[in-house]
Amino acid sequence: MPIYLDYNSTTPVDRAVLEAMLPYFADNFGNASSIHSAGQRGRAAVDAARDSVAALIGAKPAEIVFTSGGTEADNLALFGAVAASNQTRKHIITTAIEHHAVLNAAQALEKQGVEVTFVPVGASGIVDPEDIRRALRPESILISVMHANNEIGTIQPIEEIGRIAAEADVYFHSDAVQSAGKLPLDVNRLGVDFLSLSAHKIYGPKGVGALYVRAGTPLEPQFYGGHHERDQRPGTENVPGIVGLGNAAELANENLTGDVLQLAILRDRLERALVGSLPSVRINGDAKWRIPNTTNLAFAGASGESLVIALDLQGVACSTGAACSSGAVEPSHVLLAIGLSPDDARSSLRFSLGRTTTSDEIESAIEIIPAAVERLRALSPLSASATAVNAR
Repeated sequence: MPIYLDYNSTTPVDRAVLEAMLPYFADNFGNASSIHSAGQRGRAAVDAARDSVAALIGAKPAEIVFTSGGTEADNLALFGAVAASNQTRKHIITTAIEHHAVLNAAQALEKQGVEVTFVPVGASGIVDPEDIRRALRPESILISVMHANNEIGTIQPIEEIGRIAAEADVYFHSDAVQSAGKLPLDVNRLGVDFLSLSAHKIYGPKGVGALYVRAGTPLEPQFYGGHHERDQRPGTENVPGIVGLGNAAELANENLTGDVLQLAILRDRLERALVGSLPSVRINGDAKWRIPNTTNLAFAGASGESLVIALDLQGVACSTGAACSSGAVEPSHVLLAIGLSPDDARSSLRFSLGRTTTSDEIESAIEIIPAAVERLRALSPLSASATAVNAR
């Protein structure tokens, strides 16, 4: 059986989630905006899902806006917050290791005349909150810092940044797509005004997500049409997808403690075995402050893309980084931002575990991966010049 170790890219739809969704494709197909009984069954399902998503993050149901996924949620937060500001000069702050849904949105805003500060991170992959404070200006209107990084898993000090944002009276957005279901989330404790999440990272369907918008926070819609989602995101609701997201959020809440413990045990077993059995392997990012399912390792002297292909042929699915960037030839912007050389960045793999990962799968991976690395190192011109690096 294939060994799937790419859960940060996407997760399988939980069978219980699928069963909850199925009636809304055919039997309960009504438009949730219709006032007849078929439509009201759809509306009730959407409202129940809104309750479940709100419960996952400690929000009020009325603060949840359903979207097509994490990317749209991120874009709505950034573009919507900027458009809602009446300041003449506008400045936003983000970090160098954000997902491209935030980075590319920020770069697009730059082209519209918005000033953007991209705060660097250190070798740990964690931003210093004081660097965020120092980046603030009188014209700053928004800070956007992801909760957990999708490539190296590092957890950012969101609560401290939230306090800084509140003191400066600046709105605060966090992309929590990778932390939802892996870390406890409470929007009030975190101090965020906006928070993004996506169903397909928590065993729900692709194509649906949500943006938390704190009550009273101004947000300009980016689409125009009907009055859906309280005028913040028009368009006929994807009722089956929203039901799936709601059900997945419920399961994430129920399974959080057990999932975190089991994932950390299996991740650490895999990581220790690979670092211990192979020379010149290092852990990318902070080894402590990271989500429990993720390890990112640099295998000096081996091509990461070649490793992904070689491992796939042997039944192990992993990634060189963000799935959205898998077609790119340039090294990971996250790994470059934490100080890796382009060669070391290109030699890195991300292994991300999930709820269905078993100890037997990890033991099999421990047998397969070192042999594949050694074979590629023997064939690679990089191996002769690779500088040994130690795991930390």
